[in-house]
Amino acid sequence: MTFFQILRSFRAPIGGIFAAALAVSAQAEEEPNRIVAVGGAITEIVFALGEEDRLVARDTTSNHPEAARELPDIGYIRRLSPEGILSVDPDLIISLEGAGPPEAMDILQEAAIPVVEIPEGFTGDAVVAKITAVSEALGVPEKGAALSEKVSNDLAKAKAATAGLEEKRVLFILSLANGRVMAAGQNSSAQGIIELAGAVNAASGFEGYKPITEEAILASNADVILLMERSGPMGITNEQIFSNPALAATPAGQNNAVVRLDGMMMLGFSVRTAEAVTSLATALNQAGS
Repeated sequence: MTFFQILRSFRAPIGGIFAAALAVSAQAEEEPNRIVAVGGAITEIVFALGEEDRLVARDTTSNHPEAARELPDIGYIRRLSPEGILSVDPDLIISLEGAGPPEAMDILQEAAIPVVEIPEGFTGDAVVAKITAVSEALGVPEKGAALSEKVSNDLAKAKAATAGLEEKRVLFILSLANGRVMAAGQNSSAQGIIELAGAVNAASGFEGYKPITEEAILASNADVILLMERSGPMGITNEQIFSNPALAATPAGQNNAVVRLDGMMMLGFSVRTAEAVTSLATALNQAGS
């Protein structure tokens, strides 16, 4: 029994210091209603749970659904602005694992703002675990259980689209600047979605996102080049891709096989992951044909 519950169990009038303690404890036990979501996956889950009215800010990666963009932006997940967060007077921060920098998190800790860190992961089980953790942080576990069941069913249905892709080799390119190809290796969100779609990550021998050599590109023997759908200066055109001799020499280059998907949907590992699996598998089946 909590201190608040013990105080409430008294039938006699409570005054003085006990009344003050009761008020403080009652406030502490209230569900947080000024929440900052850090990480696009977290924000999508909060909206999917129907708890978006409790959000007062979000980070830059939180670009879906469209309504999330109307919230104040407190910076990129790895470069958060503690001042921006403090300015919205939050009573809870729900953050994807890896938010920072550490100095910003130290300031928030000194300000005594509760922070719930949600583990990252790039599997279907990881998506369900995120939903469960976020729903518990929000105090709505029943909603979390219902959403988890729906997402699990959606992921199971999405598997039907992945048939026949076991030999398809996919090279995910994060960026292409000054001739340097930044690709996705093991333990990356890109590898996770490629494997969920039934295909093979063509890059190997390194973890995360790193520049790879022309020799490594040729050795990848990639059937398809996979990119985030971007416009403007961040966008990568087919012409830019295949002006790289090594990329042009791959099966993907010879067949002009390039697939682009919404970055957050593809790499966020949240409530839209089943949609990402179906879209990617369908596109991979069509690429180069």
